[in-house]
Amino acid sequence: MIVLKITNSSELLAAKVGKFLESLTPDGFDQVTVEDIVIRKLIENLAAEGLRGEVAAVSGMDLDGQELVIHKQLHVRSNRPF
Repeated sequence: MIVLKITNSSELLAAKVGKFLESLTPDGFDQVTVEDIVIRKLIENLAAEGLRGEVAAVSGMDLDGQELVIHKQLHVRSNRPF
């Protein structure tokens, strides 16, 4: 299993859409938007290589160094097979 933690969602959106528009959106929205884009591209690339599996966006889990922290309200936001 692979865990991917995106830490610069707000900065990425600010670079793409501009600082003003980014300041109007909450950080949670930024995170979801960037995760959805990354998942879509990841699925495209993995499927093109012939891999099969699924990718899930999960809230309530955090990567802290070598530790995987599971919070009380673990939730699978989306799950996409490829």
